[in-house]
Amino acid sequence: MRRRRSHEPGRPVDELSSDAELLRAVAAERTEALRLLHHRHAPWLRARLRRRCADPDVVDAALQDTFVAIWTDAHRYEVTGADAAAWIWTIAVRRLVSALRGPGHRWLSGATTDLPDVTTAPSAEELVLLGVEHGDLGGALDRIPPELRALIQATAVDGLTVREAAKLLGIAEGTAKTRLLRARARLRELLT
Repeated sequence: MRRRRSHEPGRPVDELSSDAELLRAVAAERTEALRLLHHRHAPWLRARLRRRCADPDVVDAALQDTFVAIWTDAHRYEVTGADAAAWIWTIAVRRLVSALRGPGHRWLSGATTDLPDVTTAPSAEELVLLGVEHGDLGGALDRIPPELRALIQATAVDGLTVREAAKLLGIAEGTAKTRLLRARARLRELLT
C-alpha cells in the first residue's frame, strides 16, 4: 500500500492526494485537481442530494453548481476548519436550496399562467431545508454554538447518523451524542 504524501505547490496530484491537497491545487487553478475531487465526491453527493429532492434535473443543477463554487471558492477552505468533505457537502446543500428557489418550482415561486395547473408538493426534506434558510429554525440555529450547530446540521439536515456525524466532525461518538442532546435542548428553548 502506497503512503499518502504531503502536497507541495506544483507537485502532481493524484488519487492518493487528500481532499485538502486537492482543494489547495484547485485554488491554484489546477483543473486536474478539480477533476479528481469531482470523481471522488460527485457520486455520494448525488446520492445524498437525491434523498432530499426527487427531481433529478434539480439535483444535477445543484451538483454542477457545487463544483463551479468549489472551483471559484477553493481558496476559502481552511485545513484547520471543517473536514473537506463536510465543506463540500455544505456547498452542495446550499446549491440545492438555491436551485429549489428557482422559477421551475411553483410551490416556491408562485403559479404562472403559461403552465398547466399541476400542483407540485415539496418533500419533507425540501421543507426542512427551506425552514433552515428562511424560518425560525434558521435563526435559532444561528444562535447556538458552532459545535452544536454542526451536529444538528449533520444529523437533522444532512441525514447522517450520530456515528457518521461524529466521524465527519472528527469527534468521539459519545461527545457527539452529548452535544446533540445539548443542541436539541437549546433549540427547544429558542423556538418556544
